[in-house]
Amino acid sequence: MISSCSSPLEAPVPPPRNPSSQAPIIQPPLSTHLPNLAFLPSPSHLQALIPPPPPLPPPPPATGAAPPHVFGLEKSQLLKEALEKAGPNPGSREDVKRLLKLHKDRFRSDLQWILFCADLPSLIQEGPQCGLVALWMAGTLLVPPRGIPLERLVQMAMERGYTAQGEMFSVADMGRLAEEALGCQAELLCGGLGGPNRDRVLQHLVAGHPLLIPYDEDFNHEPCQRKGHKAHWAVSVGVLLGVQGVPSPGYAEDPELPGLFHPVPSMPRQPPPLPEEGSQGAIYLLSKQGKSWHYQLWDYNQVQDSNLQLIDFSPSRATDGRVYVVPAGGVRAGLCGQALLLRP
Repeated sequence: MISSCSSPLEAPVPPPRNPSSQAPIIQPPLSTHLPNLAFLPSPSHLQALIPPPPPLPPPPPATGAAPPHVFGLEKSQLLKEALEKAGPNPGSREDVKRLLKLHKDRFRSDLQWILFCADLPSLIQEGPQCGLVALWMAGTLLVPPRGIPLERLVQMAMERGYTAQGEMFSVADMGRLAEEALGCQAELLCGGLGGPNRDRVLQHLVAGHPLLIPYDEDFNHEPCQRKGHKAHWAVSVGVLLGVQGVPSPGYAEDPELPGLFHPVPSMPRQPPPLPEEGSQGAIYLLSKQGKSWHYQLWDYNQVQDSNLQLIDFSPSRATDGRVYVVPAGGVRAGLCGQALLLRP
């Protein structure tokens, strides 16, 4: 599903300030006794009487990276406290290096690794809005620098009948919303992330474009298999490829982690060799979702398996008294084995 680009939507204009809230301006009365100009002090004498201006305040301290953007922060003291403990918004490369150091046993030592990544702002979801939060994060790459407000995405999805309260159980609806709201190209993948779709997904990520993936979310936000009862959305903005040899030139080895290579910006390079299908532990998706402001590295086969078993609507949601928009055919028809490739 590919459509022509349209111009991005403009952010709403803030309402004017209420004049009644401003302090009244009172003009001082004119004096009826004018001074005798002959007795005014000389300009040099005036300069001696005027005190020097106060010194300028010191510049604000450098804060480093911008903090994560948290939707609903003003409503939740818990989110405020968590944000204060989180520190600056981590960059994708720094987060990957942290994960590689922390979980050395997860990554094969017989391979060299090439990291393709892009940086996204963080956004903590409020309620069942994981899909729209993932689309908002992807939108900052597609409509730089800030995409469009999440509130606008939610409003458009509701107006078009895609959602009741922010949930998205249809990849096709998500694609239509992305094309209209972000003016981008949205390609719907069916049949899972394996087979012929596998190389298309990897080439898409190597080119720096975002991928939206529905999956079942485990307690640590990683993909699991719960038959769709924990259906969730993530945006993938990069890939970590394990290869036998890194092509040259065009890639530079990381000064801190031997064996990790990064593409050199604005330098011609050969495309990386894609690991063969079925090779274990050689491909990791760099992903982000709306319950954490950290990136995660997910084994490609693990994501593929989770995406392929989204078949049932959660029984707890079916009995919670809320309204959800589920397409004809249910979760199986709307999410199972599907993903969304987004391009500018």
